Formats: sequence, C-alpha cells, structure tokens
Amino acid sequence: MTPIRAIRAGKPAYYPDQTIYAEYAAGALGLGFAELDGGTGLIFEVTGAGRRAAFGAGRGSFFPQNTATAATLANDKHLANVLMARAGIATLRGDYFFLHDRHRAHRAPGHERADALALFRSLGGTAFAKPLNGSRGDFAQVVTGESALAAYLDQVAAHYDAVIIQRVVTGQEYRLFVLDEEVVYSARKQPPFVTGDGKHALRDLLSAQEIALSQHGISSAAVEQPDPVRDTVLAEGTCFELTGRMNRSAGGTMEFAEPANADRAFTAARGALKALGLRAGAIDLFTDVDGDASALRVIEVNANPSIRFLEDSGRDDLILRIWRHTFTSLGLIDV
Repeated sequence: MTPIRAIRAGKPAYYPDQTIYAEYAAGALGLGFAELDGGTGLIFEVTGAGRRAAFGAGRGSFFPQNTATAATLANDKHLANVLMARAGIATLRGDYFFLHDRHRAHRAPGHERADALALFRSLGGTAFAKPLNGSRGDFAQVVTGESALAAYLDQVAAHYDAVIIQRVVTGQEYRLFVLDEEVVYSARKQPPFVTGDGKHALRDLLSAQEIALSQHGISSAAVEQPDPVRDTVLAEGTCFELTGRMNRSAGGTMEFAEPANADRAFTAARGALKALGLRAGAIDLFTDVDGDASALRVIEVNANPSIRFLEDSGRDDLILRIWRHTFTSLGLIDV
C-alpha cells in the first residue's frame, strides 16, 4: 500500500487532495484507479466488483452517497437552516438577501439590499455575513457600521448572488464529521493568524496574507485596527489572531477534541445530517454560545468537506475509512 505522502510527492502542487486520497484508498482496498485528464487529477475513475465510477475534482462532489438534492439543500445556508429548524435543531438563523436585480421577478419580496439594511439596523449595526452558497470562509466576516455593510455587499456582489446575515455570537467552534450517524471525528477549530518576525509591521504581514489568500480564490479577512496597531512590529514568533472565521482554507487550524457536552453535540450533528437527507458531511457548530455552557448552535453543514486536516494529522486510517464508505455505497466493494 503506497502511503499518501508518497503519492503526493509525485504530484504537482495544484493536484487535488481528494484525488490523492482516492488513489490511496483504491490501492489499499484492491480497487482500480485511473486518472483521466492528462495528469491534472481533475477527473478520475475507480473500478471494482465489475463496476466503475467517475469523479470530478474542483467543485465536483466526492461524496456520491449524498443525493444531489440533499447536497444542494445543504449548500444553501438558508434552506439548510429552515430544514434544521423544522427538525428542532438550533441554528444561527438569520436571513438571506440578493445582491443583484436580475431574476428579481422570480423571488418573493423582503430579500433585497434595503431589507438587508433593515435587519442590520435591528441587530445594532453589527452582524456576521457570508455568501449564501459560499465555502472555505470566503467573505465570511463580522461587519460593523452601515457604510461597511454597503462596501461589503458591493465587494461580495462581484463574486456571489446573495448573502446571509446573522447575529454575531461567540462560542467554541467544532467540526464533526459524520457518516451514516457515526461520528468519525470531532475537532476544535481555531482562528487564522499571522506570525511576527520582529522586522515587518502588522500591516505588511496582513498584506502578505491577503495576497496568499487571493491566489487560492479566498477573500482576505477584514481586520479593523487603528493605524498605531497596524504599524506595530510584532516580536518574532508572536501571533496575531484574525477573528471572525475559522476555516483551514483561510488559515485557521484544527485539533482533535470533543466538546464538553459531546453527547448533545453529537446528537445535533446527526440530526442536522438527517434533516438534510445526507449520509456524509461535516457539521460546524458552536458550543458555550455567548458564555452559556448549555447553549449549542449549528453553524452550517458541508456536504462536500475537505479532509486535508486528517492527512496533516497523520490519520490516513480515517481517510481510508471515509473513502471505504464512499466506494461501498457505489457497489465497488463486495459486502
């Protein structure tokens, strides 16, 4: 069995993670694997038990055990919240708003920019906003002040059609990965940060981070600090947290950990997946909401989550477990 690190060593830097994991799992399980797009890794095929299945990387789903309907519902944060609330699962709620006039005749009133401003004012002029169908933490941030909201909506409009606006809450954020009601792992999420080198001012470190995120197609984190703070030269090794989003793709970190109220969190995660009709997915949730140790809220459900965290943590066994479930659901493994 070829280790994941050995497979990755032979691939270009842009090669998709999940394609590497599929090749690894196929080899470990005695299945056939073939890359079909001239070495890009964007299209590949796995064969076994007289069957074959094709996968597409990028925006393609790596979890075909989820139906297209279920995955689409999960991808729309408003629809997902509605279904979870109907199932009695606490969410961050909020409302959605369109950023363009096109298709206006096809939608109900109450979801235009003016309505977004009204909700924003009712929340005291500070809210958490993110694209309705966004991922990887792109444009997910706290917005304070009406002028900042207008600028934010204009910026997001260049890339997305709608946003969801929610009340700002605090808490400990966790990601739970679930397969058919079985929690495969639980991890605590920590915010992105920049690290001082004793030479460059904070503004320079933030600028370099913004460039790196842009190259990966992710918006920079909004860091509202007065000029004296931004001019500060951080001592070597000193970390400056970029609060507001925890996504690894945006520079956040994770570590294996279970919340103090693990039983309730696991039940909520299973219920969220069931409410959306998913068999596989990652559930992000807050515990200790606003200092209340008994409060828990589901943030969102990801029907096509990255599992790079497992590789970085040396848990190839869990990657194999996840892909075994996928291959089995497609009938590529005799059971």
